[in-house]
Amino acid sequence: MNINLKDFRNALSKFPTGVTIITTYDKNKQMIGVTASSFNSVSLEPALVLWSIHRNAYSYEAFTQGEYFTIHVLNSEQVELSNKFARRGEDKFKQTDLHENSDLAPRLTNVAAWFECKKWNIHEAGDHAILIGEVLAYGYDDQADSLVFCNGSYAIHDKHPLVMVN
Repeated sequence: MNINLKDFRNALSKFPTGVTIITTYDKNKQMIGVTASSFNSVSLEPALVLWSIHRNAYSYEAFTQGEYFTIHVLNSEQVELSNKFARRGEDKFKQTDLHENSDLAPRLTNVAAWFECKKWNIHEAGDHAILIGEVLAYGYDDQADSLVFCNGSYAIHDKHPLVMVN
């Protein structure tokens, strides 16, 4: 079967995903960060999560060679932050609030959830690498709504009207 890449991407966009920013330090201790929607849980015991990065990404080497990374699930108000970390060539961390204890990997503040991870494994998969991380620490905001991406644009989630409220 011949797959039309643009059409395939459109089909994939029908699956809503959360929006994350992944951060690390490169070998020179410079902060690196990217916006990614490819985040998933893998295991509860041990606590493992995964995300994927394109092999041609500017930050590919930093993430695949580094030992630690932090995954930040963005809240529904953080569209501008998501766009900032999706762009190339700008200081993504300029005027971005960081947690004061970010020794292993930079940690953003005011996000819906965060997961500080130690690299567990990497799997090459087509034009991407899948990074599996062991969760060392995490936190979340009970009151925050998460930012969603679906049909090629940002969205917010809401309870379905058919869901019964207790």
